[in-house]
Amino acid sequence: MKWSQVTLELRKRSRRTLALTVGLGLASTLLGTVTAAPASARTSVPARSGAVAEAFVRPAVSAERAADSKAFFEAVVMSVAKKQARQPGLRVATVYYNASQAPSFSSVIATAVSIWNGSVSNVKFQATSGSGDLAFREGNDPSGSYAATDGHGRGYIFLDYAQNRRYDPVRVAAHETGHALGLPDHYSGPCSELMSGGGPGPSCTNAYPNAAERSRVERLWANGMAKALKSVGVAR
Repeated sequence: MKWSQVTLELRKRSRRTLALTVGLGLASTLLGTVTAAPASARTSVPARSGAVAEAFVRPAVSAERAADSKAFFEAVVMSVAKKQARQPGLRVATVYYNASQAPSFSSVIATAVSIWNGSVSNVKFQATSGSGDLAFREGNDPSGSYAATDGHGRGYIFLDYAQNRRYDPVRVAAHETGHALGLPDHYSGPCSELMSGGGPGPSCTNAYPNAAERSRVERLWANGMAKALKSVGVAR
């Protein structure tokens, strides 16, 4: 390896180390949660056993790409389809979500899913205390908030304490919930675009999907659910 290449590599490693240090420092400094959270939850970082969709803020390491976002959406759709196969006459897909593992964000989550329920008609969210298609979790993670599959055919959304102190919590939750509906990240978009996530900066508090995002979700759930139901032996 040439000296110039060695120097470049050392600089890259230095930047990565600095980024990690800054991220951890922010998590430590901004540890005060949106509301009071159990001490045990503050130190927990869930193990990611499945595909991870792109995070609320553009990840420093680009391992979380569109393919993982698609896998997350498909896991939620298939989970919904298996339940709906028992009631083939239903025309609207229902995503059952369990927010019991994110008690600090209960009102935030309720507002976020209410926004989506009022924005689209082909799919609706409904709370459950049992095993849902989608779960919400909370804790500390230098990566911030993200959506992922749990490795067992269902999806979950992780809400990070520090990030939700910096960004509008409802926008964060609504954005990550958008992944469950099939929408990918678009960080370069304007604040009016929900899936632009943290791209527009902390001053952006819009938690509503725009017309294009709503239209895309309607198409995805009309076509995606039909395909998923067919795969489990039910014609829609």
